[in-house]
Amino acid sequence: MPFVRIRRKSLIQKEWDFELQTLGDHIRRRRLMLAITQEEAAQRLGVNAWTVHNWETGQRKPEIRFIPALVAFLGYDPEPVEEGTLAGRLIAKRRQLGLSQREAARSLQIDPGTWAGWERGERVTTKAHMRAVEGFLEPPAALQLAQGRGR
Repeated sequence: MPFVRIRRKSLIQKEWDFELQTLGDHIRRRRLMLAITQEEAAQRLGVNAWTVHNWETGQRKPEIRFIPALVAFLGYDPEPVEEGTLAGRLIAKRRQLGLSQREAARSLQIDPGTWAGWERGERVTTKAHMRAVEGFLEPPAALQLAQGRGR
């Protein structure tokens, strides 16, 4: 009986090819895709290697101040917010800036409870508050002009 070379073909699952269920999964997958260590990822994110480990294993969630760096590292927001409402736009902008509700409220010189209400979908009742919210959501006119010229 002659020897016949048999060739098996199958898809080989990549180390980073797994279902994303947690924020830690998103971080781990990106790190594995880049073929970097937790230490290297930590350097890129401006945190300690143990912090990356704790995020990846789900022992800790990133503080809001690290969200902008994580979005830049991942190339997308792993916890997107529906921006079709004012509440969603406020949450998305606050996350983009890496601000807590308290910090965002302080930036508009309002009570944190008022801000929290807006994020829950409560109405902005005063004109002064509405102007402050519009200023928070929209970049200043000078910045818009500079961005328009750069296109």
